[in-house]
Amino acid sequence: MIASDVDGTLLGPLEVLSERTIGVVRRVAAAGVPFVLASGRPPRWIAPIANPLDLTGYAVCANGAVLYEIGTDRIVAVHGLLEPQLLHDAVSALDHALPGCRYAAERVGESALDPEMRNFVIEPDYHNPWGNHEGTEAPRAEVLGHPAIKLLISRRGMNSDEMARAAREVLDGAVDITYSTNTGLIEVAARGITKATGLAEVADRLGVPAERVIAFGDMPNDVEMLGWAGHGVAMANGHRYVLDAADEVTAPNSEDGVAQVLERWF
Repeated sequence: MIASDVDGTLLGPLEVLSERTIGVVRRVAAAGVPFVLASGRPPRWIAPIANPLDLTGYAVCANGAVLYEIGTDRIVAVHGLLEPQLLHDAVSALDHALPGCRYAAERVGESALDPEMRNFVIEPDYHNPWGNHEGTEAPRAEVLGHPAIKLLISRRGMNSDEMARAAREVLDGAVDITYSTNTGLIEVAARGITKATGLAEVADRLGVPAERVIAFGDMPNDVEMLGWAGHGVAMANGHRYVLDAADEVTAPNSEDGVAQVLERWF
């Protein structure tokens, strides 16, 4: 089984799939080898990546909190929901440790876009490093008032490394803290929920042992996944934590590093 992070790994610097990457992923699928997207992205952000690659199987979303079946547009499993009381407690602690933060919550229903649910709610002045073009603005009480698959925290003027260190001092032990960009955004998930736990579930469903898995990643939310897989591959453009955790370092995403490794076999 092949597992790959999306942003900074499978996608190039301009957030597009190269023809080389598309070609090798299609050859992987044609050979009968499962190719699993493992991303911090929510399910609604999976189709633009999966469709050009002709992927219809499983995707591990929201850093392991959601198992999504692409072809049927179905949420298969949800793990580690953050309940409102925990969300309120976490935000209260963060407001003291990191004054000036703004919050957003990611929610999930039965499909990637559930008409019965506002999937992404943000409070005013929340800064999204991927562009402030989505999300339903709501008061903080509404953002924190329903179960969420992850809590996102943004703060202008800090990088994600700095934010994560401060947040762990007050939150570690209650939740897991990670990030997939270093531009002032961190993510809170239920304790013990990672891409590794999500991929382990996929592997179990498909009957694939961990030692038969190759995984690719670039950011701290990929560390557990690379450690769990039989062969963990870091992108040369990756965070130092990822480079240290990997069995191999491939070329950067700007040079189709994923494809360079997979072309050894496909």
